Amino acid sequence: MGNDEWRVEIDLDDEEHGYGLSERFRSHDLDDEARKRLGRRAIVSRDGPRVFLYTGTEAQAREAERVARELVAADELTADIDVTRWDAEAEEWVFPSGESAEAVDDEPVAEEDYPWLLTIQLESRGDASAVEDLLAVEAGAPVHRRWHYVTVDARTEDEANDLANRVRDRLPEGAQMWVEANPEGIPSPAFVYLESKI
Repeated sequence: MGNDEWRVEIDLDDEEHGYGLSERFRSHDLDDEARKRLGRRAIVSRDGPRVFLYTGTEAQAREAERVARELVAADELTADIDVTRWDAEAEEWVFPSGESAEAVDDEPVAEEDYPWLLTIQLESRGDASAVEDLLAVEAGAPVHRRWHYVTVDARTEDEANDLANRVRDRLPEGAQMWVEANPEGIPSPAFVYLESKI
């Protein structure tokens, strides 16, 4: 994975609507076309009235922004929607300046080859980077980092659980880990609730 980290922030006018919109991103109400456009690598979280979508490329972030705008409009909500990029030097989210969206996806592996996913939520970006390095050696399958999350593709549930058991004792304190299926081969964004960790 490259060093790029992108985020779409949807700041809704009403906190109550954050629940409904975030549920749309993870539910079957999100049509198949929107799911494909978001991709399996989008991490979705919510903090009160704000919904965040984390991606690894600007092209994915711009597509996530388009999906978000469509859902906000379809639900007749009002929101400010921004795309930002993580600036590692400044250690903050910044607005991109004159950068153009990438034309190619950085994930050439066919989604249907890996119907299971091990997801690990870490407490810091540094922890996520260290766990990404650990899993790159241990996994033998594609590993992806998005903000405080690391995902590993798996061909079977047993393979994902076996990897989880092998690395559990080597994860930083506070790490949370779960195995989930990708329903019927349809890519769906990983979803977690956050209280204030942005």
